Amino acid sequence: MNRVMPLMLLVAAILAFATVFLVILPGDEIRSAAATPGLEPYTESELRGRETYVDLGCVYCHSQQPRAPEQGPDVQRGWGRPSTASDYAYDTPHLLGTMRTGPDLLNIGARMPSRDWHLTHLYQPRAIHPTSIMPSYPFLFETKTEAEASDVVVRLPVENRPAGKVVVARPEALDLVDYLVSLDRTYPVANPELRDNGYSEDRGMEK
Repeated sequence: MNRVMPLMLLVAAILAFATVFLVILPGDEIRSAAATPGLEPYTESELRGRETYVDLGCVYCHSQQPRAPEQGPDVQRGWGRPSTASDYAYDTPHLLGTMRTGPDLLNIGARMPSRDWHLTHLYQPRAIHPTSIMPSYPFLFETKTEAEASDVVVRLPVENRPAGKVVVARPEALDLVDYLVSLDRTYPVANPELRDNGYSEDRGMEK
């Protein structure tokens, strides 16, 4: 019995330490960071798309935090410069992610700015990458015998098209693509420590 209390105190101290250094201090840093010039607030469409991104669980397989070269080869992969707190000034909640089953997406809008590409990729990832393990999201689309003038038709290879029909994007798909295309953090960094290490170029690469 005498050993229970010290053990409980030790556990409480560890939890308090982790909470302060992994939750409170990082959260305070992000909240107090002003948006870098060049970072625009999300539009209403992008915010709706962000909600769809959360609902679909995209954050479980994709991070949004490129790492410094000493931590990983993200810069060499073309995923952008290391991210800073000011990159997330308009993000609530923050979607940093914890896994990388797929590539980092913080700069996917810079790497893949094509709406057509994203729509095809969401409808059937294997139409673009045959070995992709990403799930498809056909419920974000509608199959019709003929497209209307206001429809956005998804461009698909012949083998992925429904016979005699067309696939058109629902509003949820268009909003999600608007959000993905908005993910472009290639403006110069505001963090002086990163600037001193050579990350002041527009594309976020080392000098």
